[in-house]
Amino acid sequence: MSRINVPTKAEVSAKNQEIFDNLEKGLGFVPNLYATYAHSDTALENYLAFSGAKTSLSTKEKEVVNLAVSQVNNCIYCLSAHTAIGKMNGFNDEQILELRAGKASFDNKFDALARLAKNITENRGKTDQDVLDNFFNAGYNKANLIDTISLVGDKTISNYIHSTTQVPVDFPEAQPL
Repeated sequence: MSRINVPTKAEVSAKNQEIFDNLEKGLGFVPNLYATYAHSDTALENYLAFSGAKTSLSTKEKEVVNLAVSQVNNCIYCLSAHTAIGKMNGFNDEQILELRAGKASFDNKFDALARLAKNITENRGKTDQDVLDNFFNAGYNKANLIDTISLVGDKTISNYIHSTTQVPVDFPEAQPL
């Protein structure tokens, strides 16, 4: 049950109303979690800018991180959203479950990335050296490391907002691991 309301377009600032219009045009709807950011006059715009910023990671790699982090943080909203997005980016159900578990037997590079994202999240940034070495040995570089850490932070913000607010999930609900 939701701890706070999901604001309607009429309940948010004029700037957030513009963002809602753009989300509706681009996605077809305003996801409840994004709408919840709009309780703040600045958080939604700031979050979308941060999450949409250029990165050295591909779209698929970003989903690897999003799924692993959301599983560690046990965020059903983000797991549901990123399961749908992961499928749109070519991952199948079995691969998505593996990525959520922080591994990828189907791809060595994704495996190193998923293990890193899981380890960073579980250890609050105190990454195990062997996990970091494996990441670099898989072909990633220092720019990829910094972008992965940034993405862990990005996803953790959304995970925490949902965990605190418990707004309704408006994506097909992800299955438990």
